[in-house]
Amino acid sequence: MSFFAKVKQFMGIGTLDVKLQVPGQFRATDTTIEGTLHIVAKSDQSIIKIDIELTEEFQTGRDEEKREKSFKLGSLHLSKPFDMKTGETKEVPFSLPFHLIKSSNDQLKEKGGFMGTVGKMGAWADNEKSSFKLEATVDVKGATLDPSDKMDMKLIK
Repeated sequence: MSFFAKVKQFMGIGTLDVKLQVPGQFRATDTTIEGTLHIVAKSDQSIIKIDIELTEEFQTGRDEEKREKSFKLGSLHLSKPFDMKTGETKEVPFSLPFHLIKSSNDQLKEKGGFMGTVGKMGAWADNEKSSFKLEATVDVKGATLDPSDKMDMKLIK
């Protein structure tokens, strides 16, 4: 391997193309996300493992009182190593188990009636917002910056 090829490998340049294929939404009642990870080798590579993770970015407050928290809702680690040749394509199906975390206002909203109204008002007053991201990272042997793909997900209630 030439010096230039070693530098590219170390930086993760020209290793793999990684693309998540999943529905862009999920329901609050779901317990798994089904999908496929498409991997295309740009050069001969050894894959050590694949990590897939669903996270929630939760925000409350306004202006100076704005607070953000990140929660890991589910993760999947596929640790069976494999090799890929230049131009080879591999599809890796997955089923990612996850568990939603509900704020106290969300829990009140689910009760309905007067308590549901209190929960809705509390969520509005706290300016609660959530966004969800699905990320897949492929650990490539010898690469410092591993190829990955991220996808925004929408929660359907």
